[in-house]
Amino acid sequence: MAKSKQSFKIGISGSYGGLNLGDEAILKGIVKELRRSLPVEITVFSRDAEDTKQRHEVERVVPVRKLSRDEVLPEIQRLDLLVLGGGGILFDGEAQIFLREVGLAHEHRVPVMVYAISAGPLKDPAAQKVVRDGLNRAAVVTVRERGARQVLEDIDLQREIVVTADPALLLEPEPLPQEALKREGLDTGRHLIGMSVREPGAAAPDISEQAYHKLLADAADFMVDRYDADIAFVPMEPKMLDVQHCHAVVAQMLRPQRATVLKGEYTSGQLLSLMKRFDFAVGMRLHFLIFASLQNVPFVALPYAPKVGGFLEDLKIEMPPLMQVSAGRLIAYIDNAWDRRRQLQGRIKRALPALRERALETNAMAVRLLTQSVTGTRGAA
Repeated sequence: MAKSKQSFKIGISGSYGGLNLGDEAILKGIVKELRRSLPVEITVFSRDAEDTKQRHEVERVVPVRKLSRDEVLPEIQRLDLLVLGGGGILFDGEAQIFLREVGLAHEHRVPVMVYAISAGPLKDPAAQKVVRDGLNRAAVVTVRERGARQVLEDIDLQREIVVTADPALLLEPEPLPQEALKREGLDTGRHLIGMSVREPGAAAPDISEQAYHKLLADAADFMVDRYDADIAFVPMEPKMLDVQHCHAVVAQMLRPQRATVLKGEYTSGQLLSLMKRFDFAVGMRLHFLIFASLQNVPFVALPYAPKVGGFLEDLKIEMPPLMQVSAGRLIAYIDNAWDRRRQLQGRIKRALPALRERALETNAMAVRLLTQSVTGTRGAA
C-alpha cells in the first residue's frame, strides 16, 4: 500500500533533546533520509521538547519523560511506524526507559523498527528480558556494529539482526558562527589537535576517571611539546559532564596554557565544520571519531566500549581497548599515527563510502516497511 498524497506518520524515539551532539547528528540523519524518500509527518519523543523544536524541523515533539503511559499512548496510536534509535540506548539502567514506547506500540499494533542501535552492557536479567520482549516483536531490528548484534544474540534474541551503520555518517557540515575560531582561541596558526573525553556511567561502567584523566593529560602534553600543537577539547555532551571532565584533564597537564575547552554552543553540523580545522584528533567518544572521519582528520581512538571498537574495525584501524593502554603505549600510538597521517586519511577515505551505503540501507528498510501492504494492516509484522 503506497500513500502517494497522505504523509506517513513516523515517531522517532531515542536519546534526543540536546544533551549529546552525536545523538542530534543521528536524528538529523534519520529525518533527512526519511524526508528525501517519502512524504512524512515526523514526531520526535524527546527529553527536551523545546531543544528538539529549535534544532530539528519536525512536525511534532513529545516531552516523553514528563508524560505517563496513558498520556503518551495517543501519540503512539496515531503512528504508521515507531522508530527506536539510533544510538547506544539499550544498556543496564536505561533500556526499560527507552522501551516503554515500544511496548505501547506492540500493544496497539503499531509497527516498530529498531534503527541502527548499539546495545550493552546488558548484565541485568530484568534489562535483558525487556530488551528480548521488545525487540523480538519488532518488524525490523538493525544495529550499527557487529558487537551489538553479538550482545543481542548473547541475551537470546531470537530473530534476524541486520548490521547497518550509524545515521550520523550522513551528516553534512553547516556554516560556523562568525568569528567562532577567534572566540575559541583556535586561530594561533600552530598545529591544532582535537581531543574528546566521556564521563563514567551506566553506558561505560569500566572507565576509571583518575586513570583516563592522567592518560589524556600526558598525551596532550606530549603533542604540545613534540608537534608544537595547541589542544582543543571538544565537549560532545556540553550540557552534561563533558565540560567538567575536559577541565579535569587540562588541570593535570604540565602545559595547560596550550589547551582550551570549546565554550560555544554548536549544532552537530557546525561542530562537523569545526572538526575540519584539526590536523589530528585523539578521542574517546564515538561521534567525535565519526565527525573526524567525515572530515578526513586522522585520529587515534581510545575504545572504551564495543561500539567504538566496531567503528575502528569498519575503518580497519587497530587500537587496543582503553583498559589496556598505558601513557607510554598511547604516546607510541599517537607518534606512529602522526607520522602515518596520510596513510590513515587514505584508509578512512576508502572505508567511508561503504559505511555510508550501509547507513542509507537502514532508511531503505524503513521505507519498505512503510510502503509495503503489511504497514496498512497495522501489526501484521
